[in-house]
Order: sequence, then C-alpha cells, then structure tokens
Amino acid sequence: MSLINSKSKILLIYTGGTIGMVKDYETGALKAFNFDELLNRIPELNQLDCIISTVSFENPIDSSNMNIEHWVSIASIIEDNYSTHDGFVVLHGSDTMSYTSSALSFLLENLAKPVIFTGSQLPIGDLRTDAKENLITSIQIAALKEKGKAVVQEVGLYFEYKLYRANCTTKINAEHFEAFASLNHPPLIESGVHLKIYEENLFKQKTSKKFFVHKKMNNNIAVLKLFPGLSPQVVKSVVKTSGLRAIILETYGAGNVFTEEWFLELLKKAKKNNILIINITQCSGGSVIMGQYETSKALKDMQVISGKDITTEAAIAKVMYMLGSGVSLKSFKTIFETSLRGEMR
Repeated sequence: MSLINSKSKILLIYTGGTIGMVKDYETGALKAFNFDELLNRIPELNQLDCIISTVSFENPIDSSNMNIEHWVSIASIIEDNYSTHDGFVVLHGSDTMSYTSSALSFLLENLAKPVIFTGSQLPIGDLRTDAKENLITSIQIAALKEKGKAVVQEVGLYFEYKLYRANCTTKINAEHFEAFASLNHPPLIESGVHLKIYEENLFKQKTSKKFFVHKKMNNNIAVLKLFPGLSPQVVKSVVKTSGLRAIILETYGAGNVFTEEWFLELLKKAKKNNILIINITQCSGGSVIMGQYETSKALKDMQVISGKDITTEAAIAKVMYMLGSGVSLKSFKTIFETSLRGEMR
C-alpha cells in the first residue's frame, strides 16, 4: 500500500476556526490569514508530493455559527470538485466539527473518496500549535491509495494522531489536544512513525452507484435531555412546538426513562400527532437496549425508535437528513435503526 499516490489532487476547504488563525503580535488578537499563502506558511506541505488546491468560505465563520446552509455549501463544494480531486480536507472549528462531519456523512451518498475534517486547539501561527500535524497528516491520509482506489472512502475526523469515523465522534475536551473521542467505534488510522491503517474498521462501500449529494435537511426537531426533576411544563412545551417533526430523547443508561404517568402520556400524545420519538443514550459509550430494564419497557411497547449506539451529533444529522429526504412515517423506524454510513452497530 502506497502512502501517497504520486501527485494526488487534494482540495483543502477552509470554513473557519482556530486552525486558520495567526496571532497579530502587535495587538495579541487572532486574525484569519490568506489561505492562498498556506504553502508559504507550512512549507512541509511541499514534501507530500500532492497537488494541493484551496478554497475558502467567502466569509469564514466561527463553528458555533455553523448551520444547515453551511453544511450544504460544503457538500456542494465537494460535489463541484469531486471529479477533479482525489480527496478533500475540510478545516473547521472544533466546537461543532462532529455535528458538521456527521451531517456531511449523510449528505454525501455513495462516497468513494476521503473527506477528512480537521482543525486545531491552537492557531497555526502559535509556537506549540497542533495545527501543522493535524493538517499535514490529514492531507496525507486523504491521498492514500491502494491499486488506484482511495483507502478511506468515508467522512473522517482527524485529531491528535487518530482518524475516526466522523459520525461516531464527539468533542470531549475544550483544552486538551486530544479533543475528540469515538467510544463506540475504534480508530480507522493512527499516526506514529508510520500510518497504521486498521482496514477492518474502515467503511466498506457495498455499492458502485454514482456519487450523489443530498441538499435538503429538515431541522424541525428537538433534543430533550432527561434529568431528575424535569417538569411536565417543559416537556409539554417541547411536545407542543409548532411544526415539530421529531424528538430525540437523551435517556439514562441503556435507554431508560422515569415512568411517571404524565411523561409517558405526553410521549403517547406526541406519537399520535405523528411526531417521531428517537431514544438515544446520554452516555458517551454504550447502546440503547429498550426492554432490558423495566424503565425502558414502556418505550419499547410504544414502538419508540431505538438509536442504538448512535451519538447525539449523528442522531441529529440523520433525523434531519431523513426528514429532508421525505422518508415516510411508516418506513422511518426501520430505516433509522439501520446503519446507513457506519454510524451505528
């Protein structure tokens, strides 16, 4: 397996975030730098023997301001450049990176090329920055080929020496370089002296169908996190939200809820009003197993959708994607409980 195919064409997409900042030493403030100057700022990229082109959001954003329109913009950039590039690296702020990369995994159907998200905790001009290693290795991974085909054929997230399946990640630390974790799916690649590729963990495309980009998502959803003392008024206000299509319930442990009558009745009423209810665990690792305990049996009897071991970020993206794609109420449970992009087991 060759680490880099000679002169692989990699497109670098800058959306914003810490990685694209440099410090103004006169003011001490961080400011964005011109990405056309990237090779000058990181000369090590010239050693990769890749043809690297760059494109940037016209107005780069803090990732806290990321929304569906931005997700579709990234997907459209990849669509427009898909036939002329071998891989893509998306530079993105870390705060919502797991949300965006999860969304892209669903928007990009039949993906046969790598789309690697990365960023940094310190700006690229900082003396101790993690930006250079994250960027260089992400480009290297995006260029990996074997027998003319991309080694990685999915949306990945690379941070601090590990490539993860993007839709299995969550941000776990705001200060450490090891900012992300994937507790329910092992790394795809680890970076050390050499790149260690875990082929058995990579997403295997089961189809040779044409690459297709979805551009519709429906955000008429709510995430309701359970906690001891949650009031009926709060739950009622969520259930009665105008136009609401789905509620993602963040439940305890293996999918457990409190069994007070008022709560279960509100869920039943929501279902009667054709509001989808998806059960996902609050835990960072593990899976929903409805019926394992008495406190989840009522949800199972209600035919609530099981999120299995999906992350909150991926659940949000998947629901928005499926609603935007017009999946019927009748089919929704079956399709959601099926792994589409390796997001659940």
